[in-house]
Amino acid sequence: MHKLTLDEGSRLTIPDVLHEIIDQSRRNADLPAVKDLDRELSYAELVDEAARLGTVLTGHGVVEGDRVVLLLPNSVDFVVTALACLWIGAAFVPLSINDPEARLAMIVADCAPALVMSSDARGGDPPPRASLVGTPLVSISALRDGAAVLATPIEALPRVAYVIYTSGTTGTPKGVQIGNVAFGAAVDATSNALGLDRATRTLCVSPFHFDGSFGTLFPTLFSGGAVVMRPRDALLFPRTFFNAVASEGITYTGFSPSYLRLLLANPQITKIGDSQLDVIALGGEASSVADIELLWASAPKIRVFNRYGPTEATIAVTHVLITPELIADGTVPVGQPHPGVSFHLVSSEGDIIEGSGQVGELYIGGVQLMDGYLGSPDLSDEVLRDDVVSGVTVYRTGDLVYRDDHGNYVYVDRADRVIKRSGVRISLIELSQTVRQLPGVAAATCVTFDDDGELGIVAFAVTNQAVSALELRRAANEQLPDNMMPNRIELVDVLPLTPSGKLDERLLLSEAGLRPPHLEGSTDAHSPSS
Repeated sequence: MHKLTLDEGSRLTIPDVLHEIIDQSRRNADLPAVKDLDRELSYAELVDEAARLGTVLTGHGVVEGDRVVLLLPNSVDFVVTALACLWIGAAFVPLSINDPEARLAMIVADCAPALVMSSDARGGDPPPRASLVGTPLVSISALRDGAAVLATPIEALPRVAYVIYTSGTTGTPKGVQIGNVAFGAAVDATSNALGLDRATRTLCVSPFHFDGSFGTLFPTLFSGGAVVMRPRDALLFPRTFFNAVASEGITYTGFSPSYLRLLLANPQITKIGDSQLDVIALGGEASSVADIELLWASAPKIRVFNRYGPTEATIAVTHVLITPELIADGTVPVGQPHPGVSFHLVSSEGDIIEGSGQVGELYIGGVQLMDGYLGSPDLSDEVLRDDVVSGVTVYRTGDLVYRDDHGNYVYVDRADRVIKRSGVRISLIELSQTVRQLPGVAAATCVTFDDDGELGIVAFAVTNQAVSALELRRAANEQLPDNMMPNRIELVDVLPLTPSGKLDERLLLSEAGLRPPHLEGSTDAHSPSS
C-alpha cells in the first residue's frame, strides 16, 4: 500500500484520508472494513453506504460547515455516519448514548447541530428524548434501506472534522474543535508509528465519544485494515475482550492502563499469548512498568506502544515502542512528538527549559492543535497562547514532564496533582506506584480529598490476599516518609472505570464518603493522553 507521509511541506487533509479509504474500495473492494455483532461491510460496501448517507444528509439540509450529532454506540452505523459527515464537509459530534438527559441537552444546545443521528434496532423512529426537542432527530437504520444517488466527496477543505466534548468535571462541557489538517496529521502519524496495513485487524475498546478511540478507528481504515467492534458495556467483562481477540484474529488494539489492569487481573490473560494480537497501544493515563512487565509475562511477543496527547492536540501527539531497555530505570516514557508537532517545556518561573532532566509544564505547538473551543473564544485564548514561545502558538497542557537523555519525554503528573507537604513535592502517580508494590496489593491509586479544609491523600487498594488496611499502613510506613503517607487507606473490590476507560476517582471518593478537594483556579483535568 502507498502510504502518504506528513512532513513540513505536506499536510494531509480530510479529503486525503477519504480518498485513501476510497482507493481501498477500488483496489481491495472485497476486503473486510468494519464489523460489529449485527453486520459486516467490505471496503466497497462501506464507501457505498457512506456516499449514499452523505447524499441523504444533504437532502435533510446538512451543508458544509454544519455539525451533526452522532448519538450512536460503537457500531458499523457510527463509522458509516462519521465518514458520511466527512464526505460532505460536516463536522460530526459524537455523544454517549448513556449520557444523562441534562448533559445531552446542554451539549446539543451548545453545538446547535443541523441534525442528530440516532439508531433503532427495529428500523423505525429513534426513541424520543426530551433533551432533543426542537432538534431534527433521524434514525440511521430507517435511512439505510432508502435509495440515494451516490455523492462525490468534497474536495474543499472543511474547517472542522469533528467536535469532542470534554468531561466537564468542573463545569460546563467544552466542545473541542479538531480541524482539517490536525485530523489528517494525527491519522497519518498514528498509522505510520504503529505500522498498520491491510493485514491489521483492530478491536475498538474505547467508546467513540472519547477521542482516544479514534487512534484505533481511523488509522486502521486509512491503512486498509479491518475494524471490529463489540458493545462497550460487554467489553467491561474481560471474557468478552479475550473471546473477541481470539475469534476475530485481532492484531491491534488500544486502551487505557486502567483497562489493562482489568485484563491483567483476569486468569484468561494468558490466552493472548497464543492469539494473533501483535500491538497494544496504551494511552489516556500514565502507564506502569509493573503492568507492562505482567503483560509481557503472559504474552512476550506483544509490542506495547505508549502514546500521549490531550484532546486539544488531536488523538495523540507521541507514540513510542516500549522495550525492556527503555523502561529499565522504572519509568515509561511517552516518546517524542509527531512530525509537525513541537514540545516546549516551561519552568515554574516562566523560562523555557532547553536541556534534559528538568521538570517543566508542557506546551504543545504545531499541526495537531485544535481550532479552539466551540463558541468560547475567550476560553480558547486562555489555553492557546502566543506569548510563551516566540512565533509559535502553543497549547498549555497543565502536564508536568521532562526530557530524558535519549530525547524521550517522560510524564510526571498533572500540575494540579503534584502537591506539597512540608515543602516536599509529591506526585500522586509515584505514590500510587509505591502502594501498588506493597505485599498483597493487586492494584492501587492515590487520590486527593477535602480533609476538613486541608488537602488529604487517600489510597484505594485492591488486594489479592487477606490483608487489612492496618497491615497495609504498617507496610507503607516502611516504604514512605511521614510527609508522603496517605491520610487514609481504603480497601475496595475493584478500581472502577469511567465510560472512557479511565479510573473513576470521583466514584471512589463518593463511595468512601469523601469529597474532592477545592483547588483554587482549577480547570478541567486532562489525562496524560487522550
